[in-house]
Amino acid sequence: MTTQTAPAPPNLSASLRPLPWRRMGWVTWRAHRLALAGVGAVFGVAAVYLVVTGLPMHNAYATVTACRPASSGACQQVAENLVATYQHLVLVTADLMQAIPVLIGAFVGAPLLAREFEAGTFRYAWTQGLGRTRWIIAKLALLAIVITIAAAAFAALFSWYVQPVIGAGGGNSGPLSPTIFNLRGIALPAWTLGAFAIGALAGILIRRVTPAMFATLAVWVALAVLTGTYLRPDYETPLVTHTANSPAGALVINQGLLRDGKPASVNMINQTLRAVDLQALTPTLFHPTGPSTVPNSEDPVQYLIQHGYTQITTYQPASRFWPFQWIEGTWLLALSLLLLGTTIWRVRRAT
Repeated sequence: MTTQTAPAPPNLSASLRPLPWRRMGWVTWRAHRLALAGVGAVFGVAAVYLVVTGLPMHNAYATVTACRPASSGACQQVAENLVATYQHLVLVTADLMQAIPVLIGAFVGAPLLAREFEAGTFRYAWTQGLGRTRWIIAKLALLAIVITIAAAAFAALFSWYVQPVIGAGGGNSGPLSPTIFNLRGIALPAWTLGAFAIGALAGILIRRVTPAMFATLAVWVALAVLTGTYLRPDYETPLVTHTANSPAGALVINQGLLRDGKPASVNMINQTLRAVDLQALTPTLFHPTGPSTVPNSEDPVQYLIQHGYTQITTYQPASRFWPFQWIEGTWLLALSLLLLGTTIWRVRRAT
């Protein structure tokens, strides 16, 4: 009597052919079309606002550029009027637009994987001829490319929008101003891609949508504050001038007074000024706080300079705008690729 061996069941998983990349792109588009539509809506609404409010500024700026001679008092007054009229609007708009990258990171990047793992639907996707690696690459690549292109187009539009105020010499809205710099050139698409990468990694690490969104907000804001406060001012060695006035459009890093090569304290300054009944009055030069009235007509700064003090201003010139854009865009791109690569690695090891 012989024992008959039943044939082994076919390996269904091995018989599944990998889904072509083109089909995978279509599947990703179908699965995330609402998120992509939301990205388009955010950029679209913001773009319409920039065009509507930017056209009057450009009409006013045409008057500034047509005025001759440009150095005359009348032409300078025309430029100052434009800045006085529109600079506040530009700064408020720039402040509001800062939220665009982090909102995309929180509402597109964070739910991308967190929702799949929270609901358990990732297991079904991996049995449909996709595979973990192809599945995650298709998701990340399509969305990252779309949001980066959209952000780059919006950055070009914002540069057009803010140009009249920058060209007219708006001191608080120079090209290196933190809120202006982040929304132009390479910086905006780089920050947007970075926010998306942070959100995607937070989603796979936390695996719950709401906590991942809050984590994305916290990490992105912390990174943006750290960059604007500590990193960007030192991309290149700051320049120094011995006046209170920096060149037009420059990013002022520090202003103060020196004596014997060392920063002068408020007490030291007040002791010097006491001889002429003055106090240290100018916050940007002396101290964040101080009295608000001048006891007599003597110029305190000039008096201090005459008595051994040296006025100093450190700044980054506006001409470094594009070098700074490339520096920031490069390290943000490297960081984004690192985060996305870590996300792919985590998905491959997920259980």
